[in-house]
Amino acid sequence: METVYQAQIHYRSYLSDEGHALNELPSWAQSPDTLVRYYRNMVLARQLDNKIIALQRTGQMGTYASLLGSEAIDAVIGDLMLADDVLVPYYRNHALQMLRGLALSDMLSYWGGDERGNSSVKMAQDFPNAVPIATQALHATGVATAFKIRGEKRVAVTICGDGATSKGDFLEALNVAGAWQLPVVFVVNNNQWAISVPRSIQCGAQTLAQKAIGAGIRGEQVDGNDVIAMHEAFEEALKHAREGKGATLIEAMSYRLSDHTTADDATRYRANEELKAAWEKEPVKRLQTFLHQQGWWNEVQEQAWQNEVNQIIQAGVDEYLAMPQQPVEDLIDYLYAELPKALQEQRQRLIRNAQPGGNRHE
Repeated sequence: METVYQAQIHYRSYLSDEGHALNELPSWAQSPDTLVRYYRNMVLARQLDNKIIALQRTGQMGTYASLLGSEAIDAVIGDLMLADDVLVPYYRNHALQMLRGLALSDMLSYWGGDERGNSSVKMAQDFPNAVPIATQALHATGVATAFKIRGEKRVAVTICGDGATSKGDFLEALNVAGAWQLPVVFVVNNNQWAISVPRSIQCGAQTLAQKAIGAGIRGEQVDGNDVIAMHEAFEEALKHAREGKGATLIEAMSYRLSDHTTADDATRYRANEELKAAWEKEPVKRLQTFLHQQGWWNEVQEQAWQNEVNQIIQAGVDEYLAMPQQPVEDLIDYLYAELPKALQEQRQRLIRNAQPGGNRHE
């Protein structure tokens, strides 16, 4: 018998769960600038997450998908992507979208049920949130195909959860990315839970990263709670794509510290002991500890940044809450290029009924 192919999946990490360096750090991580910026953005993301959940609990926000536990993934991707790259996100990438330029008030309006927040001019060519599972992976390969045809040194970046890797859309996207050597980076936020389905029964493979092997693209597993490991892996993947060498799949190991959404109750299917253990590995505290050890961050800086973050968030919330309601005719205006007569009549009734004194029972 002859072996015709062998492959390995490597795991990358630099910081222990407690925030200590495990081995020699890359040169860029031996000075504070980038790491402090990552930490500040992660704190902003976490505080914003807390605020949005509070808004939802008080009826000022719709159902919301928390990003709690994945802050390091968004912070790194948002920092390293170039402005003319294209982000094809999923519904847990709020911090990443803000780092790409989306106004906080626009992001809030989307989660408040207003689709105008999903079409902000500040999104440039980035795609809106993908709620259907894994469809965004195929969209990203379409974008990357356009880049390749045009000869542009741009990269499409798409993110999904571990559950999405079981979908045909995801596997088809990997296949075409490998067959056509597309400039696309797939990042799997393996937060261990696809709603109530644990990673242990999601897939029989030892890693999700090894799905790259069958597609003929690069694949690796990374500690997604370690910003240094994420930075190294993602920077290499971008360079690989930009040089015309094809796609990469990064499996970022994290943990969903929240419910799946505010409509979920994870206590029904997840043990408290497991959640408690995951909190010991979370990314924000880990990086804060490392920065303190290096003398790059202190309590005075922490308090000042917390105060500034609160002001940033409150300003965005105030702007969101002050937004005028969508015109009621928007329910109809975007259904057809030319409205049928019956809908024209319904449109007029909607407008009349929405006016002060209108007959809402007409």
